[in-house]
Amino acid sequence: MFEGRTGARPSAPGSCSSRLAERRVAVLARRGVAMARTRTVRRLVVAGITAVLVLAPVGSAFACGALLAPNGTISLTRTTTLAAYHNGDEHYITSFEYAGKTSGDVGSIIPLPGIPSKVIKGGGWTLQRLELETNPQPVAFEAAGLAAPSDANRAVVILKAKIDSLDVTVLKGGAVAVGTWATEHGFFLPPDAPEILDFYAQRSPIFMAVRFNAKRAAAQGVLQGEGTPVDIVIPTPNPWVPLRILTLGLKPTQLVQADVYLLTDRAPALLPHAVRPNGDPAQQGIVRKVSEAASPSLLTDLRSDRRMGWLPSSGLWLTYLKIDTPASTLTNDLAIDASGYGHPDPIAAGYAPATPPLPAAWPVAWVVVLSLVVLAFAAAAGRRGIAHQAAR
Repeated sequence: MFEGRTGARPSAPGSCSSRLAERRVAVLARRGVAMARTRTVRRLVVAGITAVLVLAPVGSAFACGALLAPNGTISLTRTTTLAAYHNGDEHYITSFEYAGKTSGDVGSIIPLPGIPSKVIKGGGWTLQRLELETNPQPVAFEAAGLAAPSDANRAVVILKAKIDSLDVTVLKGGAVAVGTWATEHGFFLPPDAPEILDFYAQRSPIFMAVRFNAKRAAAQGVLQGEGTPVDIVIPTPNPWVPLRILTLGLKPTQLVQADVYLLTDRAPALLPHAVRPNGDPAQQGIVRKVSEAASPSLLTDLRSDRRMGWLPSSGLWLTYLKIDTPASTLTNDLAIDASGYGHPDPIAAGYAPATPPLPAAWPVAWVVVLSLVVLAFAAAAGRRGIAHQAAR
C-alpha cells in the first residue's frame, strides 16, 4: 500500500528545515507555473495500473494519444511522459507541446492497457520537477476512413468524468467502433486512424477520449498554457507506454519527439531496447539518457505535489528516455518488465506474435511409418482371428 506521508518526524514550525521545505515547495510551484506559461501548451498524464494524463487548454494536445482538432492547423512538437509503477500500480503522466491554432475544441484518443478503476485529477508540477532532475537549469535550486458499425459493434462507454475543463470518456470497442464514436462526437480522424486504432484494439479494446471544453475553461478562468493533470488508475501486470499513437496523422518524414520518464521498483527491461547516448545532441532513436536510483530529494519533492502522496519515499529507480525519430520508424510501443526478470512482452510492444514452426519432415515421416505399422499389425491379427474361426 502506498503511504501519503513519509515516516520522518515533522519539523517544528519556524525551524530551519521547515522554512527550507516551504521555500522548496514555493519555488517548485512558481517554476511549474512559469514553465507551463512559457512553453506553447503542455499536458501531463500518469499510466500503469494508474495512468495520469495531463492535458492543456485551448488548442492543446493530449498525452500519449493522438491530437484530434476540428478544422485546425495544430501540430504536435513534443510530448513528455511519466510511467511510475509500484506494487502493481502504474501511474502514467504525459505532457505535449504543440504549435498552431484551431477553430474549436481540441480532443484526443488515448489507448489504455486495461479498464481504469477511477479517473481523478493528478499532480500539478510533477513533470516539471522531473525535467529539472534530468536537465538541470543554470539557475540555483533552493533547498538542495471507417464503415458504420452495427448496434452490436458500437463502442461501450465504461466511464465518464469532468475534470476542470476536460471531458473524459473511457470506451471499450474495436477500431471501427471507437473510430465511429469519435467521428459522431466531433473528433477529426486522419486517414491512417483505422490502421493505428486497430493496432491497439487487437491488444486492448480500451481507449480514453479526452476533450478540452473551451467554453468551460473560459468560465473557470483557465489561462492559455495551463495544464490539467488527469490521474487514470489502471490495474495492469506491467507498465506500458503507447508510442505509435503519436504518429497518427503525421507524414513518414515528420519527427516525433518525446521525453519518457519511468519510476519503477528496480531497473526495468525495455522493448524496443534503448541505446546509450553517443554524445551527439541530434542523436535519433530511443536514447536512454538516465538510468539510476531516484534521489531522495526528487522523491520528497514529487510526494509533496498535490495528489502524489501515493509515491513511496524511497527505493525507486529513475529512467529517462529521449525519443527523436521519424514517424516512419516509430512502429511500436514501449513494453516494460518491471519485475526484474528481464523479459518485456513483445505483444505489449506491438510486435506480431511468433508463428509456431511447422513440424520437421523427419518426425512427420516417422509418425506416418509408425501408423502404417500399427494398421498392418491390426490387419494381420484380424486375418489370423478369422482363419482360426474357419478352422473350427
